[in-house]
Amino acid sequence: MHPLLSFFWLLPLAWTLKDDSSLEYTPRRSIAFHKDNANLFHEGGVANYTTMLLREDLDVLLVGAREAIYALDLKDISKSRASVKWEVTQQQISECRNKGKHPEMDCKNFIKILHKRDDNKMYVCGTNAFDPECDYMSYADGQLTLERKVEDGKGKCPFDPFQRHTSLMLENNLYSATSMNFLGSEPVLMRSSPVTIRTEFKSSWLNEPTFVSMTQIPESQMSAVGDDDKVYLFFSEVAVECDCHNKLLVSRVARVCKGDIGGERTLQKKWTSFLKARMDCPVLESQLPYVIQDVYHWCGSHRGWRDCLFYAVFRPQSETSDLSAVCAYRVSDVSNVFAEGKYKTPVTVETSFVKWVMYSGDVPVPRPGACIDNEARNNGINDTLHLPDPTLQFIKLRPLMDQTIQPVGGKPLLVHKGAAFTRIVVNQVQAADGEKYHVMFMGTEEGTLVKGVNYGGEMFLIEEVQVFQPRVSIKILKFSNVTGQLYAGSDSGVTQVPLATCGRSTSCMDCVLSRDPYCGWDKVDGKCSLLSSSTRELIQSVKEGDAKLCPPAGEFVPVYLQYV
Repeated sequence: MHPLLSFFWLLPLAWTLKDDSSLEYTPRRSIAFHKDNANLFHEGGVANYTTMLLREDLDVLLVGAREAIYALDLKDISKSRASVKWEVTQQQISECRNKGKHPEMDCKNFIKILHKRDDNKMYVCGTNAFDPECDYMSYADGQLTLERKVEDGKGKCPFDPFQRHTSLMLENNLYSATSMNFLGSEPVLMRSSPVTIRTEFKSSWLNEPTFVSMTQIPESQMSAVGDDDKVYLFFSEVAVECDCHNKLLVSRVARVCKGDIGGERTLQKKWTSFLKARMDCPVLESQLPYVIQDVYHWCGSHRGWRDCLFYAVFRPQSETSDLSAVCAYRVSDVSNVFAEGKYKTPVTVETSFVKWVMYSGDVPVPRPGACIDNEARNNGINDTLHLPDPTLQFIKLRPLMDQTIQPVGGKPLLVHKGAAFTRIVVNQVQAADGEKYHVMFMGTEEGTLVKGVNYGGEMFLIEEVQVFQPRVSIKILKFSNVTGQLYAGSDSGVTQVPLATCGRSTSCMDCVLSRDPYCGWDKVDGKCSLLSSSTRELIQSVKEGDAKLCPPAGEFVPVYLQYV
């Protein structure tokens, strides 16, 4: 082993982790679980409500659970409109058990993929007793119907119901990141299309990864160079570039070009555009990198893709810390690392030890990992099948970028002590001062939702609400612009909560001090109300929390008396 090399590899990180206790925040208000806090859905004997598809066009929330799929009323998920069972047979359970798996814990059909297709149908996949399968599903006349056109789910859906994965449906092509085999030892990023494209089975490409999230970035829009759209994949993996005594986990973002169809000979039916880079979220005095858990792609309706943001939640890989963090990254910064950054390359040291260093040699043209653009087309390269072999050989050997992607401001937006963050969604809201703020909602492993806003560099946690009882980890979190509601899934059920419950503040002072951009004090009605539902000017002070704006308490007496 080379402990000295591993020390120097971590040294730049340690320099950035000076003590900054001002980054640590606690919620202003904690709300205990109560059935009136949220709408809940659960069916007896069914567990693992961890897959969701918002169908706002149908006014339903599709939920995939263990051996069942539900269509829940989007406005009140406690009302199930339809459901369909997708169960395994006794023979499948027996075969699964003979392979060493638990008949109840593992050998069921856990629904893991739900996507809308262009024909308005849905594509659904399940673990199917460690033998994944996919099918097509429709919702019409108040009924969910599986078409029983079963397809092989290997490489699309995980075998193991508890192994993290992610997927995306684009133009009826499924992009999936999971494992291709029963043992979970063949991780893959794959596009299932007429010609399947996937990653290489090499540790330099994917090294014991945990897949987190996937999203499309429309980089072809108004591109001056004729660029292609990209699919970004977020995950953690064991660092190949660090020779450490123990396995060191690092956070990664990878990307591929949507038009990639593989090479003609080298990288045949493999990605020619797969590149990955390390992401940092430097947290206080941590000696080890924090590990990415979830990512939310935020983009305003009038913004170009370069101005969008990735919000990501991180947690420590050491069990001695109870801190979680949120970091934000500019999409343009991430894109620039892949488009212009240096590569890392493996070099052999002392005959056997492989060290990764910055590549300083000549880079082939076209640039390895780049999408087909106007310059390539002008040189007769119209698709990836025509890429020259030097470019393909280069990227096959060197998919890792040298530069580490840093968050906006060089530090987390939020460091939270308590239940570990698991998921995140972000919503933009305009406050009474006319400014727009990004409100972050973080799900935790103890079934709570933490709500916070960054006011000009100052993070403020409005509240933490217990939405599941007993305390179970939030496994999925979705937001609907149509209903203005959050939907959270766990092993025990699904819950629906509003973005704000202003009525929890019963006085003007409490309403103003909550600094919630959704809420303001209505002097006429004498209550804390939603800004979006009021036609009057409400009292609000989100940046300062200035309760002196409230009228003297005596002014409210006549208002309250009229309701007695």
